Amino acid sequence: MELSLSAALILCLTGFIAGAINTVAGGGSNLTLPVLMMLGLPADIANGTNRISIMLQSLVSTVGYDRHQTLDRPAIVPILIPTVSGSIIGAVAAALTPNLYLKPLLLGTILTISVLILLRPDVIAPAPGTPIIAPSANRRAWWGLFGAGLYGGFVQAAVGFILLAALAGGLRYDLLRANALKTVSVLAFTSVALLVFIIFDQVWWVPGLILAAGSMVGAHLAVNIAVRASQTSIKWFLFLMTVCAVLASLLF
Repeated sequence: MELSLSAALILCLTGFIAGAINTVAGGGSNLTLPVLMMLGLPADIANGTNRISIMLQSLVSTVGYDRHQTLDRPAIVPILIPTVSGSIIGAVAAALTPNLYLKPLLLGTILTISVLILLRPDVIAPAPGTPIIAPSANRRAWWGLFGAGLYGGFVQAAVGFILLAALAGGLRYDLLRANALKTVSVLAFTSVALLVFIIFDQVWWVPGLILAAGSMVGAHLAVNIAVRASQTSIKWFLFLMTVCAVLASLLF
């Protein structure tokens, strides 16, 4: 695929914005997927190509959160078991079927989270000192993580909201640590999903790597801002991004 300089700049800028959004909240793929399709990629190819950017920005975010000691390392494996398991099923399903059927699920999920943040902020943003719950001790959260992996493997858009609902709402992590675990989860199951899309020849590397270059810079800057932000600031940024994700989903 040949790209003009203007198309490459659009991809890089879109990746930068999406990388920052995904690192602190979610919904960045509601920007990147339409842009990829606008530049001529079929929907299935755009879905696969987008995973390059997601994987590399998640790698940058994970390293950044870990460097600032906000990543709960002992919790990684218990959280990755359900998310990666779900992503394998979701990615294979996405490679074989159209992804239009999940739009109602996408809208319903992010609308629900928006309402929770507005009316019951303690559900998605636990108070300081709230005890953390292990995934094995909360079956609803375990299945929520599995569902997030399933959805994320199928179509990446807004999976961060589902993960945050499971990690902050179910396991009671504060939003900073929930975001750190969210990024390592996305890194793991997106790597698996990307491999599936490569096998099915649904990845175009040139636009994917250009998009990834911008998203990695955005992710790096966002981590440095997030670790200094208050829980309240992160909560309202998350709310703003859920509203934007709803609007983007309705438009595209």
